[in-house]
Amino acid sequence: MARLLPHCAALHAGYQMSILHRDVAGAGPASTFAPRAVARSAGARTAAAPRCGALVIGGAHGSLSVARSLGRRGIPVWFLTDDRLIPQYSRYIGRTVSWAGPDQADASFLLDLARRHRLDGWVLICGGDAEARYVAQNHAALATAFRLTTPPWETTQWALDKRLTYRRAAALGIDCPWSRYPGDRREVAELDCRFPVILKPTTRNGKNAFTSEKAWRVDSRAELIARYDQAAALVGADAIVVQELIPGQGSAQLSYAAVWDRGGPVASLVATRARQYPIDFGYTSTLVQTVERSPVEDAACRFLRSLDYSGLVEVEFKYDARDRRTKLLDVNARTWTWTGIGPLAGVDFAHILWRLATGETVVPRRGRAGVAWINWSRDLVAAVQEMLAGTLSPADYARSLRQPLTFAAEAADDILPAVVDLPLIAWRVLKRRLAPAPHRAGKQD
Repeated sequence: MARLLPHCAALHAGYQMSILHRDVAGAGPASTFAPRAVARSAGARTAAAPRCGALVIGGAHGSLSVARSLGRRGIPVWFLTDDRLIPQYSRYIGRTVSWAGPDQADASFLLDLARRHRLDGWVLICGGDAEARYVAQNHAALATAFRLTTPPWETTQWALDKRLTYRRAAALGIDCPWSRYPGDRREVAELDCRFPVILKPTTRNGKNAFTSEKAWRVDSRAELIARYDQAAALVGADAIVVQELIPGQGSAQLSYAAVWDRGGPVASLVATRARQYPIDFGYTSTLVQTVERSPVEDAACRFLRSLDYSGLVEVEFKYDARDRRTKLLDVNARTWTWTGIGPLAGVDFAHILWRLATGETVVPRRGRAGVAWINWSRDLVAAVQEMLAGTLSPADYARSLRQPLTFAAEAADDILPAVVDLPLIAWRVLKRRLAPAPHRAGKQD
């Protein structure tokens, strides 16, 4: 599997060079889906300064949707990554730059990149928590070269640190899951909790088995102590939250997704996780549908307004049928997996974010309900599991595919990401299964 990916990368590079050769040879104007600015950025630097573009840092399907949204409009997009990720195979990524990663680099790396490649004034968009932390903590320095879409650390910390997230939500009267922050294994042994619970890092610093898997489920006291010891060895004893596992499948999860500017929404929608994989404790969404849920929107807006927030954001909630309350789980100050649902709903988050960053005025708008985003390969597996469990009929599955749909990886004008998506997923699953200390993991957030 690993041998297939370099071949895909070579195919991608050859494809971009063919576009470049066509333009230089004077074969007519670049097509709508192969903008001249994007094609040029894949080759040598030209004498003229490039159009104000976007540098996307990290992320997978969400960052891919950003590249497509901007690239289709002729806006140059570069991708900065420390991993093999799907966006680099897109025709709309003019150049992929490798680096040590946000946990290993300081502001000088990006400042030097901007200087060497004339990226001054480009819009910086984060695709992951670590990248958002990096930009937020180096905000003043990076702002001298880039247009930033991530708030400074004084604001972003309330999204990235779960202790602070839940503290602020509680102060605002927003419901949250039962959570505790034990300082050592003795406190873990004495916790008064009902199982199952989950373990999550309070912040996602570095890459390891705990921060990469999002959450660990535990079903007994002995397992809780053992799992806590493993997590503490990876992130430290004071960086772990023990949290109740709210029952319910993906349909109980709701998200408020938006672009905010100076304390108010410019583009927004609410969506629900119609299906997830795995179905009982989902690691990822497979089918997301836009809906109308004013209580979710009101709670999210209350939280963001208290921060005078600006930038891209997703606020995640889950409905707890036990006490009939909708509880805030996470605040994501970056792209998320299904960011690409925006254009179909009438709120193209990436383009709106870019326009705001470049000084344009944008009329506020809300996304429409009744459209969906699907990761079809994983969703098919999830649907089969639900059918075997008796919670989904073939007719209901077929009905879910009849609504307006946008796809996680598939696009008629950008084929290669879909080609490499399955091998990339298979390779990551294989690596997890071959890891020396396998564990059950999942995603409540």
